[in-house]
Amino acid sequence: MRFMVMHKLDENTPELWSPDEAFIARMGAFMGEANQAGVLLAGEGLRPSSVDAGRITVTGGKTTVTDGPFAETKELIAGFALLQVRDKAEAMQWAQRFTDIFIAAGADVEVDVRRVTEWEDLAPPA
Repeated sequence: MRFMVMHKLDENTPELWSPDEAFIARMGAFMGEANQAGVLLAGEGLRPSSVDAGRITVTGGKTTVTDGPFAETKELIAGFALLQVRDKAEAMQWAQRFTDIFIAAGADVEVDVRRVTEWEDLAPPA
């Protein structure tokens, strides 16, 4: 099973978007461990919406394109990891360890853990 682990940060707290060396070292060690365990398929941090960001919204058939920053959005996805694990419980264990990095830095974070829809999930029952 694949799970996407996404963390959100408050865009109005710029220091969270510029982590210190200790945070980077802890995150690097965690990502290295997840990679070594064979569960990390991909993982990246994202820049704030003020840096090279855009949003496309379609409402009632009308398309609106907006450049960042997104003033109306307080919390944005700040990074993600795509994990290949046995089940949701294992995904949640990795996500909890991920949040521990933020706790050690004294930062608040919200992490969503969502299962990826596979093509097999969309196939009609036989």
